[in-house]
Amino acid sequence: MDNIEKELYQAAIELVNMRYPSGWGGAAAVRTESGKILTSIAPDTKNDALSLCMEVGAYLEAHKLNERVTHSLCLCRENENDEFLILSPCGVCQERLVHWGGDVKAAITTPENALVFKTIRELMPHHWSLVNGKAL
Repeated sequence: MDNIEKELYQAAIELVNMRYPSGWGGAAAVRTESGKILTSIAPDTKNDALSLCMEVGAYLEAHKLNERVTHSLCLCRENENDEFLILSPCGVCQERLVHWGGDVKAAITTPENALVFKTIRELMPHHWSLVNGKAL
């Protein structure tokens, strides 16, 4: 595990502890090619159909800054006394990361809850882009 991965993990934890000091909490942290770390949370909504993944805010910030995302991490905890659990990006967020290429690294869920990153190419070896000759 390299320093980038540890920095992302710590940035997400700091945001959770600030935004959700008690009870459930979750946050995402992404790193851009220039070294910026962008964090975000899922918006609170009254209708679950309007909810978004925790990473979306940080992805949109990267787009606004016109910066390439190189790493993405998402985590949550059930309450302030529980450990943080690393969450693999959902299929939609994996597709969002494809925008920046197959070598973007995303933290994944493991049985040991270890901090492990895999490239989008590794997560999606059979990506639909194979049909147009522009595979990840």
